[in-house]
Amino acid sequence: TCCVLAVVAGTVGPVGFLATQVSHGLEVLFGLPNTFVTRLLVLATLGMVYVLSAVSGVHKGMQLLSRFNVMLALGIGAVIFLFGPTLFLFNSYFAGMGTYLDDFFKMVTTTAETAPADWMQWWIVFFYAWFIAFAPLMAIFVARISRGRTIREMILAVAVIAPIATTVWFTLLGGSGIYYQLTGVIDLTDALTNFQFDIATLALAQALPGGTWMALAILLLTTIFVATTGDSMSYSIAMVGAGHDEPSPFLRAFWGVIMTIMAAVLLAMREGQIAALQQFIVITAVPVSLILLPSLWDGPKAAFAMAREQGIIDG
Repeated sequence: TCCVLAVVAGTVGPVGFLATQVSHGLEVLFGLPNTFVTRLLVLATLGMVYVLSAVSGVHKGMQLLSRFNVMLALGIGAVIFLFGPTLFLFNSYFAGMGTYLDDFFKMVTTTAETAPADWMQWWIVFFYAWFIAFAPLMAIFVARISRGRTIREMILAVAVIAPIATTVWFTLLGGSGIYYQLTGVIDLTDALTNFQFDIATLALAQALPGGTWMALAILLLTTIFVATTGDSMSYSIAMVGAGHDEPSPFLRAFWGVIMTIMAAVLLAMREGQIAALQQFIVITAVPVSLILLPSLWDGPKAAFAMAREQGIIDG
Protein backbone atom coordinates (compact mmCIF):
# COMPACT_ATOMS: atom_id res chain seq x y z
CA THR A 1 0.00 0.00 0.00
CA CYS A 2 2.82 2.40 0.86
CA CYS A 3 4.57 1.70 -2.44
CA VAL A 4 1.38 2.17 -4.46
CA LEU A 5 0.57 5.48 -2.75
CA ALA A 6 4.14 6.68 -3.27
CA VAL A 7 4.26 5.86 -6.97
CA VAL A 8 0.83 7.39 -7.60
CA ALA A 9 2.03 10.58 -5.90
CA GLY A 10 5.19 10.54 -8.01
CA THR A 11 3.31 9.98 -11.26
CA VAL A 12 0.43 12.43 -11.04
CA GLY A 13 2.85 15.36 -10.72
CA PRO A 14 4.42 14.98 -14.19
CA VAL A 15 1.00 14.20 -15.66
CA GLY A 16 -0.48 17.41 -14.26
CA PHE A 17 2.55 19.48 -15.17
CA LEU A 18 2.44 18.21 -18.75
CA ALA A 19 -1.14 19.42 -19.14
CA THR A 20 0.00 22.90 -18.06
CA GLN A 21 3.01 22.80 -20.38
CA VAL A 22 1.11 21.64 -23.45
CA SER A 23 -1.71 24.12 -22.84
CA HIS A 24 0.82 26.96 -22.67
CA GLY A 25 2.50 25.65 -25.82
CA LEU A 26 -0.76 25.55 -27.73
CA GLU A 27 -1.44 29.16 -26.71
CA VAL A 28 1.97 30.45 -27.82
CA LEU A 29 2.24 28.39 -31.01
CA PHE A 30 -1.37 28.32 -32.22
CA GLY A 31 -3.18 31.01 -30.24
CA LEU A 32 -5.50 28.62 -28.40
CA PRO A 33 -6.79 29.86 -25.03
CA ASN A 34 -4.69 28.69 -22.07
CA THR A 35 -7.56 28.00 -19.69
CA PHE A 36 -8.39 25.37 -17.10
CA VAL A 37 -10.71 23.71 -19.62
CA THR A 38 -7.89 23.45 -22.16
CA ARG A 39 -5.61 21.88 -19.56
CA LEU A 40 -8.33 19.39 -18.65
CA LEU A 41 -8.78 18.45 -22.32
CA VAL A 42 -5.03 17.92 -22.69
CA LEU A 43 -5.03 15.86 -19.50
CA ALA A 44 -7.96 13.74 -20.70
CA THR A 45 -6.21 13.08 -24.02
CA LEU A 46 -2.98 12.12 -22.28
CA GLY A 47 -4.88 9.86 -19.88
CA MET A 48 -6.62 8.14 -22.76
CA VAL A 49 -3.28 7.51 -24.49
CA TYR A 50 -1.54 5.91 -21.54
CA VAL A 51 -4.63 3.97 -20.41
CA LEU A 52 -5.00 2.44 -23.88
CA SER A 53 -1.27 1.74 -23.96
CA ALA A 54 -1.37 0.00 -20.57
CA VAL A 55 -4.44 -2.02 -21.58
CA SER A 56 -2.80 -3.18 -24.83
CA GLY A 57 0.09 -4.75 -22.91
CA VAL A 58 3.87 -4.67 -22.65
CA HIS A 59 4.58 -5.95 -26.17
CA LYS A 60 2.06 -3.79 -28.02
CA GLY A 61 1.17 -0.17 -27.23
CA MET A 62 3.69 0.22 -24.42
CA GLN A 63 6.56 -1.03 -26.54
CA LEU A 64 5.44 1.03 -29.55
CA LEU A 65 5.26 4.26 -27.53
CA SER A 66 8.63 3.64 -25.91
CA ARG A 67 10.41 2.90 -29.19
CA PHE A 68 8.93 5.96 -30.88
CA ASN A 69 9.96 8.08 -27.90
CA VAL A 70 13.55 6.84 -28.05
CA MET A 71 13.81 7.50 -31.79
CA LEU A 72 12.32 10.99 -31.42
CA ALA A 73 14.68 11.80 -28.53
CA LEU A 74 17.68 10.63 -30.57
CA GLY A 75 16.58 12.83 -33.48
CA ILE A 76 16.05 15.92 -31.30
CA GLY A 77 19.33 15.30 -29.47
CA ALA A 78 21.24 14.99 -32.74
CA VAL A 79 19.81 18.27 -34.05
CA ILE A 80 20.68 20.11 -30.82
CA PHE A 81 24.21 18.71 -30.71
CA LEU A 82 25.02 19.28 -34.39
CA PHE A 83 23.36 22.66 -34.92
CA GLY A 84 23.34 24.08 -31.39
CA PRO A 85 26.23 25.24 -29.17
CA THR A 86 28.16 22.00 -29.81
CA LEU A 87 31.49 22.93 -28.19
CA PHE A 88 29.79 24.40 -25.12
CA LEU A 89 27.67 21.26 -24.69
CA PHE A 90 30.66 18.96 -25.16
CA ASN A 91 32.71 20.82 -22.58
CA SER A 92 29.76 21.13 -20.19
CA TYR A 93 29.15 17.39 -20.15
CA PHE A 94 32.66 16.38 -19.14
CA ALA A 95 33.11 19.32 -16.76
CA GLY A 96 29.76 18.54 -15.14
CA MET A 97 30.54 14.83 -14.79
CA GLY A 98 33.92 15.69 -13.26
CA THR A 99 32.30 17.99 -10.72
CA TYR A 100 29.63 15.39 -9.98
CA LEU A 101 32.17 12.65 -9.29
CA ASP A 102 34.38 14.98 -7.25
CA ASP A 103 31.54 16.33 -5.07
CA PHE A 104 29.29 13.25 -4.93
CA PHE A 105 29.86 12.21 -1.33
CA LYS A 106 29.91 15.80 -0.12
CA MET A 107 26.56 16.52 -1.76
CA VAL A 108 24.77 13.37 -0.61
CA THR A 109 25.92 13.87 2.99
CA THR A 110 25.12 17.58 3.14
CA THR A 111 23.06 18.57 6.17
CA ALA A 112 20.90 21.59 6.94
CA GLU A 113 23.78 23.13 8.91
CA THR A 114 26.08 23.23 5.88
CA ALA A 115 23.64 24.02 3.07
CA PRO A 116 20.97 26.66 2.38
CA ALA A 117 17.50 25.71 3.59
CA ASP A 118 15.99 26.10 0.11
CA TRP A 119 18.51 23.63 -1.32
CA MET A 120 17.69 21.04 1.31
CA GLN A 121 13.94 21.45 0.91
CA TRP A 122 13.66 21.74 -2.85
CA TRP A 123 16.44 19.46 -4.00
CA ILE A 124 17.77 16.96 -1.49
CA VAL A 125 14.60 16.03 0.40
CA PHE A 126 12.04 16.42 -2.38
CA PHE A 127 13.90 14.75 -5.23
CA TYR A 128 15.40 12.00 -3.10
CA ALA A 129 11.87 11.24 -1.95
CA TRP A 130 10.60 11.31 -5.53
CA PHE A 131 13.23 8.82 -6.71
CA ILE A 132 12.66 6.56 -3.69
CA ALA A 133 8.90 6.62 -4.29
CA PHE A 134 9.35 5.16 -7.78
CA ALA A 135 11.92 2.52 -6.82
CA PRO A 136 9.83 -0.53 -5.74
CA LEU A 137 7.30 -0.51 -8.56
CA MET A 138 9.88 0.53 -11.14
CA ALA A 139 11.91 -2.53 -10.08
CA ILE A 140 8.84 -4.70 -10.60
CA PHE A 141 8.25 -3.21 -14.06
CA VAL A 142 11.90 -3.55 -15.13
CA ALA A 143 11.87 -7.18 -14.00
CA ARG A 144 8.67 -7.76 -16.01
CA ILE A 145 10.03 -6.37 -19.28
CA SER A 146 13.45 -8.02 -18.79
CA ARG A 147 12.14 -11.57 -19.03
CA GLY A 148 14.40 -13.60 -21.32
CA ARG A 149 17.42 -11.35 -20.77
CA THR A 150 20.47 -12.10 -18.66
CA ILE A 151 21.16 -10.36 -15.37
CA ARG A 152 24.22 -8.79 -17.03
CA GLU A 153 22.09 -7.28 -19.81
CA MET A 154 19.57 -5.93 -17.31
CA ILE A 155 22.20 -4.30 -15.06
CA LEU A 156 24.02 -2.86 -18.08
CA ALA A 157 20.81 -1.32 -19.46
CA VAL A 158 19.43 0.00 -16.17
CA ALA A 159 22.56 0.96 -14.20
CA VAL A 160 24.94 2.02 -16.99
CA ILE A 161 23.26 2.94 -20.28
CA ALA A 162 20.18 4.64 -18.78
CA PRO A 163 22.17 7.01 -16.49
CA ILE A 164 24.54 7.93 -19.33
CA ALA A 165 21.62 8.63 -21.69
CA THR A 166 19.91 10.69 -18.98
CA THR A 167 22.96 12.85 -18.26
CA VAL A 168 23.55 13.39 -21.99
CA TRP A 169 19.93 14.52 -22.41
CA PHE A 170 20.18 16.85 -19.40
CA THR A 171 23.31 18.35 -20.92
CA LEU A 172 21.77 18.86 -24.36
CA LEU A 173 18.61 20.56 -23.12
CA GLY A 174 19.79 22.12 -19.85
CA GLY A 175 23.19 23.04 -21.27
CA SER A 176 21.54 24.78 -24.22
CA GLY A 177 19.36 26.72 -21.80
CA ILE A 178 22.43 27.85 -19.83
CA TYR A 179 24.23 28.83 -23.02
CA TYR A 180 21.32 30.87 -24.41
CA GLN A 181 20.82 32.50 -21.00
CA LEU A 182 24.50 33.49 -20.77
CA THR A 183 24.55 34.84 -24.32
CA GLY A 184 21.33 36.84 -23.85
CA VAL A 185 19.26 34.95 -26.42
CA ILE A 186 16.58 34.20 -23.81
CA ASP A 187 15.93 35.21 -20.21
CA LEU A 188 14.62 32.41 -18.01
CA THR A 189 15.25 34.15 -14.67
CA ASP A 190 11.68 35.22 -13.90
CA ALA A 191 10.11 31.99 -15.16
CA LEU A 192 12.37 29.76 -13.08
CA THR A 193 12.19 31.99 -10.00
CA ASN A 194 8.37 31.82 -10.10
CA PHE A 195 8.36 28.06 -10.88
CA GLN A 196 6.79 28.68 -14.30
CA PHE A 197 8.49 25.69 -15.87
CA ASP A 198 6.05 25.54 -18.78
CA ILE A 199 7.09 29.04 -19.87
CA ALA A 200 10.80 28.29 -19.38
CA THR A 201 10.63 25.03 -21.35
CA LEU A 202 8.84 26.54 -24.32
CA ALA A 203 11.13 29.60 -24.40
CA LEU A 204 14.15 27.31 -24.52
CA ALA A 205 12.57 25.06 -27.16
CA GLN A 206 11.89 28.04 -29.45
CA ALA A 207 15.49 29.21 -29.09
CA LEU A 208 16.85 25.83 -30.24
CA PRO A 209 17.70 25.10 -33.89
CA GLY A 210 14.42 24.73 -35.78
CA GLY A 211 12.49 27.20 -33.63
CA THR A 212 8.77 26.43 -33.76
CA TRP A 213 9.31 22.95 -35.24
CA MET A 214 11.69 22.08 -32.42
CA ALA A 215 9.18 23.38 -29.87
CA LEU A 216 6.49 21.12 -31.36
CA ALA A 217 8.86 18.14 -31.37
CA ILE A 218 9.82 18.68 -27.72
CA LEU A 219 6.16 19.05 -26.70
CA LEU A 220 5.40 15.76 -28.47
CA LEU A 221 8.43 14.08 -26.91
CA THR A 222 7.48 15.26 -23.42
CA THR A 223 3.88 14.11 -23.93
CA ILE A 224 4.91 10.61 -24.99
CA PHE A 225 7.51 10.43 -22.22
CA VAL A 226 4.87 11.17 -19.58
CA ALA A 227 2.50 8.73 -21.31
CA THR A 228 5.12 5.96 -21.04
CA THR A 229 5.53 6.79 -17.36
CA GLY A 230 1.77 6.62 -16.87
CA ASP A 231 1.29 3.31 -18.69
CA SER A 232 4.26 1.59 -17.02
CA MET A 233 3.19 2.68 -13.54
CA SER A 234 -0.46 1.77 -14.20
CA TYR A 235 0.71 -1.67 -15.28
CA SER A 236 3.01 -2.03 -12.25
CA ILE A 237 0.35 -1.00 -9.74
CA ALA A 238 -2.06 -3.43 -11.38
CA MET A 239 0.55 -6.21 -11.03
CA VAL A 240 0.87 -5.47 -7.32
CA GLY A 241 -2.90 -5.52 -6.90
CA ALA A 242 -3.37 -8.71 -8.91
CA GLY A 243 -0.44 -10.57 -7.36
CA HIS A 244 0.94 -11.70 -10.75
CA ASP A 245 2.50 -10.16 -13.86
CA GLU A 246 -0.53 -10.40 -16.17
CA PRO A 247 -3.17 -8.19 -14.50
CA SER A 248 -6.53 -7.77 -16.17
CA PRO A 249 -6.97 -4.88 -18.64
CA PHE A 250 -9.73 -3.51 -16.40
CA LEU A 251 -7.32 -3.22 -13.47
CA ARG A 252 -4.69 -1.48 -15.61
CA ALA A 253 -7.28 0.97 -16.93
CA PHE A 254 -8.63 1.61 -13.42
CA TRP A 255 -5.30 2.83 -12.08
CA GLY A 256 -4.61 4.90 -15.19
CA VAL A 257 -7.95 6.67 -14.78
CA ILE A 258 -7.38 7.19 -11.06
CA MET A 259 -4.04 8.94 -11.71
CA THR A 260 -5.65 11.13 -14.38
CA ILE A 261 -8.36 12.20 -11.94
CA MET A 262 -5.77 12.97 -9.24
CA ALA A 263 -3.80 15.07 -11.74
CA ALA A 264 -7.00 16.99 -12.53
CA VAL A 265 -7.45 17.69 -8.81
CA LEU A 266 -3.90 19.03 -8.65
CA LEU A 267 -4.59 21.31 -11.61
CA ALA A 268 -7.69 22.63 -9.87
CA MET A 269 -5.57 23.54 -6.83
CA ARG A 270 -3.52 25.93 -9.02
CA GLU A 271 -0.93 27.69 -6.83
CA GLY A 272 -1.13 25.08 -4.10
CA GLN A 273 -0.44 22.08 -6.32
CA ILE A 274 3.38 22.14 -6.15
CA ALA A 275 3.54 22.45 -2.36
CA ALA A 276 0.84 19.82 -1.84
CA LEU A 277 2.48 17.34 -4.20
CA GLN A 278 5.90 17.94 -2.67
CA GLN A 279 4.67 17.25 0.85
CA PHE A 280 2.68 14.18 -0.22
CA ILE A 281 5.68 12.62 -2.02
CA VAL A 282 8.04 13.22 0.91
CA ILE A 283 5.56 11.76 3.41
CA THR A 284 4.84 8.63 1.34
CA ALA A 285 8.53 8.04 0.60
CA VAL A 286 9.46 7.65 4.29
CA PRO A 287 7.92 4.17 4.77
CA VAL A 288 9.02 3.14 1.26
CA SER A 289 12.66 3.92 2.13
CA LEU A 290 12.37 1.51 5.07
CA ILE A 291 10.79 -1.15 2.84
CA LEU A 292 13.75 -0.82 0.45
CA LEU A 293 16.42 -1.40 3.11
CA PRO A 294 16.46 -5.24 2.88
CA SER A 295 17.08 -5.03 -0.88
CA LEU A 296 20.49 -3.45 -0.21
CA TRP A 297 21.51 -6.88 1.11
CA ASP A 298 19.19 -9.22 -0.79
CA GLY A 299 19.54 -7.53 -4.19
CA PRO A 300 23.26 -8.26 -4.75
CA LYS A 301 22.78 -11.81 -3.41
CA ALA A 302 19.97 -12.42 -5.92
CA ALA A 303 22.01 -10.91 -8.77
CA PHE A 304 25.02 -13.12 -8.03
CA ALA A 305 22.78 -16.18 -7.77
CA MET A 306 21.21 -15.43 -11.17
CA ALA A 307 24.65 -14.78 -12.69
CA ARG A 308 25.84 -18.19 -11.50
CA GLU A 309 22.70 -19.88 -12.87
CA GLN A 310 23.23 -18.21 -16.25
CA GLY A 311 26.91 -19.13 -16.36
CA ILE A 312 28.09 -15.52 -16.31
CA ILE A 313 30.31 -16.11 -13.28
CA ASP A 314 31.78 -19.31 -11.85
CA GLY A 315 30.83 -20.94 -8.59
